[in-house]
Amino acid sequence: MLKSWRFWVGAVISAFFLVIALRGLDLRLVWQVARYANYWWIVPGVFAYFVGVWARTWRWHYLLRPIKPIPIRSMWPVVVIGYMGNNVYPFRAGEVIRAYVLKRKEDVSISASIATILVERIFDGLVMLLFVFVALPTAPGLPNWLRQTVILASLAFFGALLVFLIMAAMPKTFRTWYQWGINRFVPAKFRVTLLTLADRFMEGLVSLRSPKDVFMIFFTSVVIWLLETVKYWFVMHAFDFTVSFFALMLMNGVVNLATTIPSAPGYIGTFDGPGIEVLKVFGVDGAIAAAYTLVLHAALWLPITLLGAYYMIQESLSWQDFDKAVQAKEEVVEEQLEEHEDAGSDSVQNPPFGHPSPEQEGR
Repeated sequence: MLKSWRFWVGAVISAFFLVIALRGLDLRLVWQVARYANYWWIVPGVFAYFVGVWARTWRWHYLLRPIKPIPIRSMWPVVVIGYMGNNVYPFRAGEVIRAYVLKRKEDVSISASIATILVERIFDGLVMLLFVFVALPTAPGLPNWLRQTVILASLAFFGALLVFLIMAAMPKTFRTWYQWGINRFVPAKFRVTLLTLADRFMEGLVSLRSPKDVFMIFFTSVVIWLLETVKYWFVMHAFDFTVSFFALMLMNGVVNLATTIPSAPGYIGTFDGPGIEVLKVFGVDGAIAAAYTLVLHAALWLPITLLGAYYMIQESLSWQDFDKAVQAKEEVVEEQLEEHEDAGSDSVQNPPFGHPSPEQEGR
């Protein structure tokens, strides 16, 4: 991983945000504040966070239900391992690791899983923006860079959701478009593989065809992030400052939008810098804001990483497996080639999602 250009790009970005976060602060005072915090408050915060992880598991179960119904108890270790992967690999590679482990455990197509994970991320981004917009009126004033980030993130997430909703509502039209593009521009030996990948990805968007499903995914996402904000609130009580729950919602929204920026493993810097700046807007002393944000970050990172490592051992997974999963493009291509070879002539008699039979077209 250390030889990967992604790692070094993320490290540079993280270093930049850390410099912004800690500039002008007396680090000895930050250490003193952290040293005398009442860490018992982290315990109920961790409990609230893991209830939120359970809600994440239920949401993913709900998204995967049209593809394959999987019991939540079977999905829980997969979700935890995935979030551990986000904490130890750069560029949110844990999302791909999660899809890889689910393929290995439940034989669900990696590309279909990744489509559902992208849907999760879009709804997470929308909820973060909702938190920001709800809490903005309580903020005395935000820096221009923060307002610009919110505007750009709004355009990105709302645009992505619109595209995915249209794709889910008009699968036949999108099939026609990508079949035309692949058949026209892609070399013949890769066409079947890419068509199958596109078909599996479209399968992952099936849940977006139902308004009820869209509402349930959005509602669950709100619950998930409210529970995480509850953790912020509990950890706040370990320190000598008080801000409103709305201020913590704003902090939660901003830091999680910022962590979509590529960074070093564990969102180092991209979490801490914006978090400290938001608290300072609400009048929190810089040293206290820094100590709180760094402790909160550790409390979010460590429990899920330790539990993920436990499940990793329990599932007989190795770091080599994760390294393979991080090379997801090759893994997905190999997976689809194997499926196509195994299907043989059956693929003509029983066409995949992207190549419906006349009976299917008539539905």
